[in-house]
Amino acid sequence: MKTDPAKNYEAINRQNWNARVETHAQSAFYDVPAFLKGRNSLNDIELNLLGDIKGKNILHLQCHFGQDSISLQRLGAQVTGVDLSDKAIAYARELAQQTKTDTTFICCNVYDLPDQLTEQFDMVFTSYGTIGWLPDITNWATLISRYLKPGGKFVFADFHPVVWMFDSKFEKVAYNYFKDEAIVESESGTYADKDKPLELLSVGWNHGMAEVLGVLLKQGLQIDSLEEFDYSPYNCFNDCVETEPGKFRIKQHGNKLPLVYAFSATKK
Repeated sequence: MKTDPAKNYEAINRQNWNARVETHAQSAFYDVPAFLKGRNSLNDIELNLLGDIKGKNILHLQCHFGQDSISLQRLGAQVTGVDLSDKAIAYARELAQQTKTDTTFICCNVYDLPDQLTEQFDMVFTSYGTIGWLPDITNWATLISRYLKPGGKFVFADFHPVVWMFDSKFEKVAYNYFKDEAIVESESGTYADKDKPLELLSVGWNHGMAEVLGVLLKQGLQIDSLEEFDYSPYNCFNDCVETEPGKFRIKQHGNKLPLVYAFSATKK
């Protein structure tokens, strides 16, 4: 009898992200040497929503190996980063030492975070390629509310759910916009180095915009702003072209597709 990958998604996805860490750390995409010299890894999209974060206490969910967490810390916040990948968190701690920042990092599935963390935060932040790895975003929204202080701010930026409807070459609609069965895929390479000989199995889920906003509203968060963008700040998809500095679009679709959406919300 074959095992359903969706039932073992946590182990499969941890192995997937563990396998990427070394390649990502060495890639031009993440440009660790420039980061160590002071480059801020955050984009204008999320920086505009974050605002002045000096003195703020921030929880960063699904932080990979911590460049954005450390960048937030460099801007004056006290930051706790969380990620599923033990190899990513180990490298994040190395980067924190090398950059002489006291960013805290926790390794766990976000659903298990209450076993390790009890404090509340001024802000919760998550960005780019995060919720697609989570089967249950109702629980995710509950956690965000739990970790926000009253009046606290949630900042979210991610790839638009329309993106995940397409096949990897953006030639046809291959998946349901609305949450459906788990999407189990095997891919070669990784977005940071598409030619790297990695064979990666992943388990993910599509979450439409109404689903994401709806679960947060049910938790008592108030949506303060919502924006959609016809570009990605990262050259992470196949057949991307840089049409403006720092703005990447799918070659055959130009500016016809929304590639990113971002919003901020306040806990009442």
